[in-house]
Amino acid sequence: MTSSSIPGLARFNTLAAGEATAVLHEVCASAAWGSFVLAHRPYADMEALFSASDTAMAGLSAEDLAEAMAGHPPIGRPKPGDPASAREQRGMAGASEELRTEMLELNLAYQERFGHVFLICATGATGEQMRDAVKSRIGNSPEQEREIVRTELGKINRIRLTRLVQDSPEQGA
Repeated sequence: MTSSSIPGLARFNTLAAGEATAVLHEVCASAAWGSFVLAHRPYADMEALFSASDTAMAGLSAEDLAEAMAGHPPIGRPKPGDPASAREQRGMAGASEELRTEMLELNLAYQERFGHVFLICATGATGEQMRDAVKSRIGNSPEQEREIVRTELGKINRIRLTRLVQDSPEQGA
């Protein structure tokens, strides 16, 4: 499929730089990531957009990764009024109070160990799966965890980019 056959991608390709920067910031809070993706427009298809996103993610410095992570709330506490955050963390919506409390404790322990929120591509994951992931990752070295976070951010960015081009005004979004 070419960008002309994907209305949202064609719209993204033609957004003014300021508007495109703003929507990219909603996908990923890293300015370096957004600048890279913006600089490589127009995109012929989704794979080209994903490839640019992945390349940008792979090139982020530790500071850029920290900036990207700062845009994500802790698991179990989506940003109020942020439908993307709530949608992505849907697996925690029906979690028991016990699981919510456990996740809060694990999030705090993880943040104390690594200096940032526990980050996982939560879309489609249950609360129990997210809990098990934080438990298994808390023993990682900071270097191992940084690369896992980079991978998880890449997955999140792909999901959000897909939603960005699918939720075009032409489709009533």
